[in-house]
Amino acid sequence: MKSSPLTIGQVAAHFDLPTRVLRHWESEGLLSPARVAGARRRYTRDDLYRVASILRAKQAGFPLSDIREMLTAGSPPERQRVLHRHHAELRSRMANLQAAMALLEGAISCTHEDFATCPRYQAQLEEMVGSVSVPRRESVA
Repeated sequence: MKSSPLTIGQVAAHFDLPTRVLRHWESEGLLSPARVAGARRRYTRDDLYRVASILRAKQAGFPLSDIREMLTAGSPPERQRVLHRHHAELRSRMANLQAAMALLEGAISCTHEDFATCPRYQAQLEEMVGSVSVPRRESVA
């Protein structure tokens, strides 16, 4: 990378992003590159670190609002609060994904002609339905 500030096109190319993404992040308060003649954006090395931080947070599943809150937090404890909240949300999503994966893997490996009639598959669905007391479709008059 050059030591002089980069244009939006150069930054976009470096991170393999459309320039509109960088403009959107700026409009969302995530970036604030310097402006030069003609209001052209110029990105410094600090801006590149900011873009890299945003990309990492997006890879971790952060919504833009949480990324903004984390990057603009006034103190380390505020930043930690955002991280802890996202950590709990991510754990919950991972548990749901693992349950979905188990359901799919069970259906794929099922030896029944139709996995929907497999007792193991039905048992997994029963866990999801739980103890809700409602009549089955066949019993409805």
